[in-house]
Amino acid sequence: MKSIVLLVLIVIIAGFSGQLIAQKPSDKVIKKSMLKAYKWQQKNPKHALNDWTNGAYYVGVTKAYQSTKNKAYQKGLKSMAETLNWMPGKRWYHADDITICQSFIYMKKDGVKEANLQPTVAVLDQVMTENYDWNDEIRPIYWWWCDALFMGPPVFVQYGVLAGEQKYLDASDKLYKECYNLLFDKEDHLFARDMRYQWKGDKDYMKEANGKKIFWSRGNGWVIGGLALLLQQLPEDYPTREFYEDLFKTMAAKLKSIQPEDGMWRSSLLDPDSYPHGEVSGTGFDTFAFLWGINNGLLEKAEYLPAALKAFNGMMACQQKNGMMGWVQPIGADPKKNFSADSWEVYGTGAYLLAGSELLKLKE
Repeated sequence: MKSIVLLVLIVIIAGFSGQLIAQKPSDKVIKKSMLKAYKWQQKNPKHALNDWTNGAYYVGVTKAYQSTKNKAYQKGLKSMAETLNWMPGKRWYHADDITICQSFIYMKKDGVKEANLQPTVAVLDQVMTENYDWNDEIRPIYWWWCDALFMGPPVFVQYGVLAGEQKYLDASDKLYKECYNLLFDKEDHLFARDMRYQWKGDKDYMKEANGKKIFWSRGNGWVIGGLALLLQQLPEDYPTREFYEDLFKTMAAKLKSIQPEDGMWRSSLLDPDSYPHGEVSGTGFDTFAFLWGINNGLLEKAEYLPAALKAFNGMMACQQKNGMMGWVQPIGADPKKNFSADSWEVYGTGAYLLAGSELLKLKE
């Protein structure tokens, strides 16, 4: 572990500020690290292939292929899709079960002849035509947890753009705004994971050890990472694009302001002292979002690049010699301390691949 830190975490002292400034690893080093992570993950499968965990992982694999053109990634994508027969999960109304469709749509756009989007379209259409009145305020809120904003909206938007049918974009917009209105904290500019973690001001309400609100790192990583995936597809002239851009920049500013000195966000965003080590999956999605924002003109490079590089180098230091990404919090819904250097999950690898793929696009 120490040798990896010495290899990839290059820092200098900036004046008398004492602030650590990380340098960008070479593209060769980034590509090698990404490929090692991917190869290890492919040899260590976990969960059903169309589970949301793998949905997040294969989005990372997709972006890794697009940024490197290494056919090893494309081979894994095709194998996954063919094994699934291009089928999403069975819960058509549940955002988790359509996450894997992001990779299906990317493959279709990338010219994979075998790509079959009929099962994906059938699910999206069913969401929009199911028995509840689409305009009925009593209709259940489908996306009631913040993770859903990574899982669902990019699928609707990507397919809507590919098919040239705005109804899919409009459906996503409606469902997204419902979740935003339910869970976004306009005081702290972060998302509660779900209604259980909303702050009501009650002295007995759930809070961290330091008395602060509970804002889960990976949960907010899901949101800002999903925003980057959504915005890269959403047309520039879409009526509510400004809402998503503003939300993206607002969350980025907040996350940057609370980033720990070593670059890696703790599993609890507002009580980092209670969580001594950085967490890879939340950090990976945040880093991907920062880099995408820089590369696409939404975030100032001079302001956000140092933060992104510190975070990425911190994640590289969590990679073991065999390629495994450690320090990933297990599946959950709130901050936990139950992870270590040997803790891994497929979405952690996916987040790392997303971040690496965007760092490779960075213009010096």
